[in-house]
Amino acid sequence: MAQGRIDGKVAIITGGASGIGRATAELFAQEGAKVVIGDLATSAGEEIAKSIGAVFVPTDVRDPKSVERLVRAACDKFGGLDIMFNNAGIGIVTPLVETSEELYSNTIRVDLDGVYWGLKFAGKVMIAQKRGAIVNTASVAGIRGSVGLSAYNAAKHGVVGLTRNAALEFAPAGVRVNCICPGIIDTPLVARAFGATEEIRETMHRFHPLGRMGKPVEIARCVLFLASDDASFVTGHALVVDGGVSAGVGSTSGITTN
Repeated sequence: MAQGRIDGKVAIITGGASGIGRATAELFAQEGAKVVIGDLATSAGEEIAKSIGAVFVPTDVRDPKSVERLVRAACDKFGGLDIMFNNAGIGIVTPLVETSEELYSNTIRVDLDGVYWGLKFAGKVMIAQKRGAIVNTASVAGIRGSVGLSAYNAAKHGVVGLTRNAALEFAPAGVRVNCICPGIIDTPLVARAFGATEEIRETMHRFHPLGRMGKPVEIARCVLFLASDDASFVTGHALVVDGGVSAGVGSTSGITTN
């Protein structure tokens, strides 16, 4: 049987119990990785891990000690760490002036601080090993504004900046750090943030020049690329995977002439 692109690699995925994280965990397992899923104890993480032959470690990325335990658990079980996918995230649509302190703080703690702690603790291990690849989940909201997503935008812009900084700091040890910037992906997170009615879904499909939302596995494939040796000379990069959203204003039918 042919070897996978990350065969034998030890990979941690935070937020691995649903959406992009779950799709990536499943793809990584198919590609031969030893997968460790970190997600909340109340998630479906244990069930997902069993279904793909992975390990589940209950993790709250808001807590640096919890992230440190996750990294230590992977290293203790498998002897090292090759890939860290800092993916756990939340998103709630609220106008800036109506955003509560609690909502703002929680969004930053999950979407930005969680990435920071993942970079710190995985980075320590990888720098000592002098090898490894880290991928962070940012968003098109990390490279452009989005009405009603001020806290989320602040966090995701921060993820892009952290990615670049860590890439520079970790490069001398041969450790690569990149991030992905998805558009609207058909996940439970998006359904909770925007709603799941057919009308809302159709609006989100039309939002993309390609005419549809992305699929979790389409993002997972990009994460696989960045984590694999196929991207051996790629670091500090924010890979946009958004169906054309950030390319421009989309359809100008009725405005422009032939």
